[in-house]
Amino acid sequence: MSGRPGISVAAEDPETADAALLLAELSDQLRMITGSSGQASFDVNDVRGVRARFVVARDGDGQPVGCGALRPLEHDVAELKRMYSRRTAPGIGAAVLAHLEAQARQLGYAALRLETRAVNARAVAFYERLGYVRIANFGKYVGRPEAMCFEKRLASVAWQPVGLWESERKDRGGRPGVPFAVHE
Repeated sequence: MSGRPGISVAAEDPETADAALLLAELSDQLRMITGSSGQASFDVNDVRGVRARFVVARDGDGQPVGCGALRPLEHDVAELKRMYSRRTAPGIGAAVLAHLEAQARQLGYAALRLETRAVNARAVAFYERLGYVRIANFGKYVGRPEAMCFEKRLASVAWQPVGLWESERKDRGGRPGVPFAVHE
């Protein structure tokens, strides 16, 4: 379980009552924004595998406030699906995305891809702000001008010292006040 203060994110079956409620809200929002619910692009069984995840974000009272999923796309690439957050508090979407990125790294993925509709300006800005870059449309999105595809390469941490004080980081070549890690 991870998240921001007051927000926890954890794996959950996509067919629980809370997950179903969030997915229905997402479908309603997408229908209003794009004219399509997006349900045709999502199969709950795709996010139940060993290298897949479905997560639900909850507020401090345990109420569901967001969701998202990972599904395998290629050996080292996963696709983000069904990202949604209620607008009850800032940071819910970012917490869900950060959790899914961490899960993707643990599952051995080197990159995450996603598709959103060009008309969904809020989603486009969200992904760009969090480091996703526009790529050529992939898979079933090829040749669909209404679709925008994005990718983020996931840095893997080769070595991370634990519990080092600032003076110890200096002794090991780290700069003061900067976490010391070697990235591949």
